[in-house]
Amino acid sequence: EKDIVLQFARTVRAELERQGYRVVMTRNDDSNPSHDDRAAIANSHRDAIFITLHISSTGTVGTARTYYYQFPSPLASPASSPALNSGSPPPSGLVIWDDAQRAYDEASHRLGDVLQAQLAQLFTGSPRASTGAAVRELRSVTAPAVAVEISSVSVPNVGSLAAMTAPLATAIVKTVLLFRPVSRAAARQ
Repeated sequence: EKDIVLQFARTVRAELERQGYRVVMTRNDDSNPSHDDRAAIANSHRDAIFITLHISSTGTVGTARTYYYQFPSPLASPASSPALNSGSPPPSGLVIWDDAQRAYDEASHRLGDVLQAQLAQLFTGSPRASTGAAVRELRSVTAPAVAVEISSVSVPNVGSLAAMTAPLATAIVKTVLLFRPVSRAAARQ
């Protein structure tokens, strides 16, 4: 799985770079950075879009699903910090790590829906809209962030997963172009 996901990511990176985008991967080899390390990498870049790729062990083979971070229902504890409940940063200006995605929830949902619409056109049986879930990798990212899950690692022929690489890259590139068009000046640099 990790090798195929890395192949997906490298193909997506090449296609985005061809369009003029700067791409920073959180993993370029067999390493396994923590969720916090990956978020820190994403958070260190201005105007980022964070897309994490996975292959699931379940689901209809040959489908793809996009998730955006959905926080649990509002905090009900009266002892909770007002900064957590208001959605505004604490007075220090620092963002609470476990609450970082809250300021981007609408943008992440839009990004997820645009990407899922692209995936649904390319992968028959995929849903048309993204799904909100408490995906840990997304929670601490201070940028629009989504997780893409390809189904399923339990295929008889791994080549069928590899065949999804080009369409997946196409969907992600189209989505990024729609969501955040690259400036032509930046593309010429």
